[in-house]
Amino acid sequence: MVMQLDKPLRQKGRYRVREAEGVADLRAAQRLRHLAFHGDEASLDVDAFDPICRHFLIEDREFGKLVCVFRMLPLISGGDIDRSYSAQFYELEALRAYPGRMVEMGRFCMHPDVHDADVLRVAWGAMTSYVDENKVEMLFGCASFTGTDTSSYLDSFAMLRDRHLAPKRWLPRVKAPNVFRFAARLRRKPNLKAAQVNMPPMLRSYLLMGGWVSDHAVVDQKMNTLHVFTGVEVKSIPAARKRLLRALAC
Repeated sequence: MVMQLDKPLRQKGRYRVREAEGVADLRAAQRLRHLAFHGDEASLDVDAFDPICRHFLIEDREFGKLVCVFRMLPLISGGDIDRSYSAQFYELEALRAYPGRMVEMGRFCMHPDVHDADVLRVAWGAMTSYVDENKVEMLFGCASFTGTDTSSYLDSFAMLRDRHLAPKRWLPRVKAPNVFRFAARLRRKPNLKAAQVNMPPMLRSYLLMGGWVSDHAVVDQKMNTLHVFTGVEVKSIPAARKRLLRALAC
């Protein structure tokens, strides 16, 4: 089932979000992704998953500027998990048994010059609308730390180890050739303030919803990131957080 969306889907203040409607919109999203991930707009960030995903654009209505993009890959159940982007990097055999609808969130990025929290709020409002309308039961994706040097994020990884590891029944296994097994190797007690400061904003949002992560990070040289598989079951989101998300979606 695919949700039919009116355009714009959601707006807050100066920002609005809409679904990409054609090649020009997709190219604009790919151009912003290349700027965010690789540092320039001269090329496009393109991969084999773009044609099977739904792409969303958040625009600054005042200046007519694209400020944020993300994409969604809907899956009928865990039986389709091997179609996901994340399955390239993680062994997701445990999730193949997941019975409910799933959505993989991916390629979320903001323009490097934009730091307005309302952009993230608009994005979550759009995601919440999609989840509710399509009866999605699990969100998942790769949450990325910038760069491949683990030393800057040891407190963050230690906190993930202590508080946010996936339940054993859903725990992803190692598949990628280059990984940082933080759950097994780190012995430090996390500095919680430093851990929060260095946590990617999208991952922080997932964790506030009761999200969980893999026990290892993939060292992705191509994207210049360290990423952890991240999942959240909709039924496990705290009631207060659900109310907040649905308020954003109104």
